[in-house]
Amino acid sequence: MTVRRLTADFAVSPQISVQDVPAIRDAGFKTIICNRPDGEEPGQPSAQSIGEAAAAAGLSFIAIPVLSGQVPSSDAIIEMQEAINTLPGPIFAYCRSGNRSAQLWSIATQG
Repeated sequence: MTVRRLTADFAVSPQISVQDVPAIRDAGFKTIICNRPDGEEPGQPSAQSIGEAAAAAGLSFIAIPVLSGQVPSSDAIIEMQEAINTLPGPIFAYCRSGNRSAQLWSIATQG
Protein backbone atom coordinates (compact mmCIF):
# COMPACT_ATOMS: atom_id res chain seq x y z
CA MET A 1 0.00 0.00 0.00
CA THR A 2 1.48 3.31 -1.12
CA VAL A 3 0.40 6.28 0.99
CA ARG A 4 0.97 9.86 -0.16
CA ARG A 5 0.45 12.51 2.53
CA LEU A 6 -1.00 15.76 1.21
CA THR A 7 -1.06 17.32 4.69
CA ALA A 8 -0.49 16.04 8.21
CA ASP A 9 -4.22 15.25 8.36
CA PHE A 10 -4.96 13.96 4.85
CA ALA A 11 -3.40 11.19 2.77
CA VAL A 12 -4.28 9.44 -0.48
CA SER A 13 -3.59 5.97 -1.79
CA PRO A 14 -4.29 3.62 -4.67
CA GLN A 15 -7.02 0.99 -4.20
CA ILE A 16 -6.88 -0.74 -0.83
CA SER A 17 -8.12 -4.15 0.28
CA VAL A 18 -10.09 -5.19 3.33
CA GLN A 19 -6.82 -6.59 4.69
CA ASP A 20 -5.22 -3.10 4.55
CA VAL A 21 -7.75 -1.55 6.95
CA PRO A 22 -6.00 -2.59 10.22
CA ALA A 23 -2.70 -1.11 8.95
CA ILE A 24 -4.51 2.12 8.07
CA ARG A 25 -5.92 2.26 11.61
CA ASP A 26 -2.52 1.38 13.10
CA ALA A 27 -0.95 4.25 11.10
CA GLY A 28 -3.22 6.60 13.06
CA PHE A 29 -5.95 7.33 10.54
CA LYS A 30 -9.47 7.78 11.92
CA THR A 31 -11.52 8.01 8.69
CA ILE A 32 -11.39 6.28 5.30
CA ILE A 33 -12.93 7.92 2.22
CA CYS A 34 -13.55 5.88 -0.93
CA ASN A 35 -13.49 8.01 -4.09
CA ARG A 36 -13.73 5.07 -6.49
CA PRO A 37 -17.04 3.90 -7.95
CA ASP A 38 -17.76 0.21 -7.44
CA GLY A 39 -17.17 -2.02 -10.46
CA GLU A 40 -14.42 -0.06 -12.24
CA GLU A 41 -12.28 -3.21 -12.44
CA PRO A 42 -13.01 -6.90 -11.99
CA GLY A 43 -12.09 -8.06 -8.50
CA GLN A 44 -12.09 -4.57 -7.02
CA PRO A 45 -13.32 -4.61 -3.41
CA SER A 46 -16.68 -2.89 -2.99
CA ALA A 47 -17.01 0.28 -0.97
CA GLN A 48 -19.39 -1.64 1.29
CA SER A 49 -16.78 -4.30 2.07
CA ILE A 50 -14.16 -1.65 2.89
CA GLY A 51 -16.75 0.25 4.94
CA GLU A 52 -17.60 -2.87 6.94
CA ALA A 53 -13.91 -3.52 7.62
CA ALA A 54 -13.47 0.12 8.64
CA ALA A 55 -16.40 -0.09 11.07
CA ALA A 56 -15.00 -3.32 12.54
CA ALA A 57 -11.66 -1.52 13.06
CA GLY A 58 -13.37 1.43 14.76
CA LEU A 59 -12.88 3.84 11.82
CA SER A 60 -15.33 6.21 10.16
CA PHE A 61 -16.03 5.55 6.48
CA ILE A 62 -17.75 7.36 3.64
CA ALA A 63 -17.95 6.71 -0.10
CA ILE A 64 -17.81 9.75 -2.38
CA PRO A 65 -17.37 8.17 -5.83
CA VAL A 66 -15.84 10.20 -8.65
CA LEU A 67 -15.74 8.87 -12.21
CA SER A 68 -12.29 8.44 -13.75
CA GLY A 69 -11.26 11.22 -16.12
CA GLN A 70 -14.04 13.58 -15.05
CA VAL A 71 -13.99 16.72 -12.96
CA PRO A 72 -15.64 15.99 -9.62
CA SER A 73 -19.29 17.03 -9.48
CA SER A 74 -20.38 19.89 -7.23
CA ASP A 75 -22.17 17.30 -5.07
CA ALA A 76 -18.92 15.33 -4.63
CA ILE A 77 -17.04 18.53 -3.76
CA ILE A 78 -19.63 19.48 -1.14
CA GLU A 79 -19.62 15.95 0.31
CA MET A 80 -15.82 16.01 0.52
CA GLN A 81 -15.86 19.42 2.23
CA GLU A 82 -18.39 18.13 4.77
CA ALA A 83 -16.36 14.95 5.35
CA ILE A 84 -13.14 16.89 5.90
CA ASN A 85 -14.89 19.32 8.27
CA THR A 86 -16.91 16.81 10.29
CA LEU A 87 -15.27 13.36 10.27
CA PRO A 88 -12.37 12.59 12.61
CA GLY A 89 -8.89 12.99 11.22
CA PRO A 90 -6.42 12.18 10.05
CA ILE A 91 -8.25 11.07 6.90
CA PHE A 92 -7.14 8.38 4.43
CA ALA A 93 -8.74 8.60 0.95
CA TYR A 94 -8.35 6.16 -1.92
CA CYS A 95 -9.30 5.56 -5.56
CA ARG A 96 -7.64 3.56 -8.35
CA SER A 97 -4.35 5.47 -8.25
CA GLY A 98 -4.87 8.13 -5.58
CA ASN A 99 -5.08 10.94 -8.14
CA ARG A 100 -8.87 11.43 -8.01
CA SER A 101 -8.73 11.56 -4.23
CA ALA A 102 -5.95 14.17 -4.38
CA GLN A 103 -7.83 16.21 -6.99
CA LEU A 104 -11.07 16.14 -5.01
CA TRP A 105 -9.23 17.12 -1.81
CA SER A 106 -7.52 20.01 -3.65
CA ILE A 107 -10.80 21.38 -5.02
CA ALA A 108 -12.65 20.86 -1.73
CA THR A 109 -10.03 22.71 0.32
CA GLN A 110 -9.53 25.70 -1.99
CA GLY A 111 -10.46 28.90 -0.35
